[in-house]
This record gives sequence, C-alpha cells and structure tokens, in this order.
Amino acid sequence: MSPPSGRVFDTGLQAERTALAWRRTALAMAVGAVGAGRLAVPVLGVLALLAAVVGLAQAALVAVAARRRYRVVHESLTTRGDLTGVRQAGVPIAALACSGVLIGVLALAFVVGS
Repeated sequence: MSPPSGRVFDTGLQAERTALAWRRTALAMAVGAVGAGRLAVPVLGVLALLAAVVGLAQAALVAVAARRRYRVVHESLTTRGDLTGVRQAGVPIAALACSGVLIGVLALAFVVGS
C-alpha cells in the first residue's frame, strides 16, 4: 500500500500500519462471517446464509471505509502536518460491532440448536 502522494509523512508509518490493521480486521470479519454462517446452516438454514452475506457486506464496508480514512489521514498529514481535517472513525467501528453481534447470534443459534 503506497501513499497516494508518493511520500511518507513519518518514518514510523503509523497511518500505514493502522490501515493494514483495519485491512486485517476486515479480512477476519469476512472469515468469521463465512465460518459462522457455514456452521449455522444446519440449524438456521437459508437464514444463516443470509446472515453470512450480511457479514461479508459489513466486512467490505469496513475495508472501504478504512481505505478512505487512510487517504484522508495521509492527505491531511502531508499537506497540513496535523489531523485537523480528519473525522472520527465511526463507520468501521460501528460495522465491526454489528458484525461481532451477528457472529455471536449465529454462534448462539448453533449452540442452542445443536
């Protein structure tokens, strides 16, 4: 993942490492949604597949929002030198929380239905 403008703001690469962490989180969300959906199919049937698709959509939302946030953070750091133009990361955090609840409900349905 190279910076949009080609230059790095700092040698510690904090923004880049944060973007990679969100990318790993989105991937883990996708794997968790598919795994939980697969395990819950015998209990919930088509509803489990629908929940897995919703979980995948949430993971995609987190990945897209994190990528956009990285671009905004990088632009703000390289042009202004601070983060005054950057909003809070509400969308990825909310999607992560919803995905966790969804996976938890699927897991509970699997355990109770078994």
